[in-house]
Amino acid sequence: RYCMPEEGIDKTVHSYILSLEDLARLAQVASTLNISKIRLTGGEPLVRKNITGLINLIRQIETIDDLAITTNGILFAGMADDLKSAGLDRVNFSVDTLDDIKFEYITRGGQLREVKKAVYKALELGLHPVKLNTVVIKGFNDDELLKFADLAYSYPLHIRFIEFMPIGDLRYWKKERVMTISEMQEVIGREYPLQPAKRIIGNGPAKYFNFENGTGSIGFISPMSHHFCSACNRIRMTAEGKLRGCLYDKREIDLQEAINTGASDEDLKQLFIKAINLKPSQHHMDQGWGRDNRRKMYQIGG
Repeated sequence: RYCMPEEGIDKTVHSYILSLEDLARLAQVASTLNISKIRLTGGEPLVRKNITGLINLIRQIETIDDLAITTNGILFAGMADDLKSAGLDRVNFSVDTLDDIKFEYITRGGQLREVKKAVYKALELGLHPVKLNTVVIKGFNDDELLKFADLAYSYPLHIRFIEFMPIGDLRYWKKERVMTISEMQEVIGREYPLQPAKRIIGNGPAKYFNFENGTGSIGFISPMSHHFCSACNRIRMTAEGKLRGCLYDKREIDLQEAINTGASDEDLKQLFIKAINLKPSQHHMDQGWGRDNRRKMYQIGG
């Protein structure tokens, strides 16, 4: 509900989005700038036609050593074997609730049982680490923190609790619905004493903690209460080839236009550098900066 508008998504003409070959070319160009980790997000990446072909193309780039996807999990179980065979290293699942009814509500019709099958399949295939991204919203799922913690304690899963950000469909976001990381840690700490964890593959902005005698871990991402911008080394590219240095910054560099007008790989490399140099020192989402950004979360990539 916070990523997708209630009225549904705007359909896009196929010619408006980058081809698989163009995406792979841009990945190759990015790799010359010491970018070695690529994540395919959405929207939902598994609805992209021949997504396994794209994974295979990117996997052939020698200096890309980490290739992951973020998915809602609905289609994953049926595609998992092919995804791994194509070269997928690991997967993050977006799961905001473990309650069937609430899951159907927050996803506008999704079935939690399909996601559970997907998570078990990822573990079975040895994709590592398997992470669950959980946006914590007061009054909706803040009563489920310990249920998620129980999962991470019992299974080799890495649960990442994320503060609710004012991005996407702002009709659903209210400051009163934000639960801070400190509040989450207080709730979980009553049941599970947490110990700072060693680095986990693809840890990004999350700060991870282990359990005593537990199997998985818990991570916290705090865009609202504690800026992580100083450690951010990510850039994002939309399906239409718009490159942006910050999720919350509306400034974009148009790579598709450059490709369509005959840009060389060196030209594209310079555009990547330009986008990187545009990265702000920190976001200002707590001050409302960027709220005039007309892109929805599903259009940017999460």
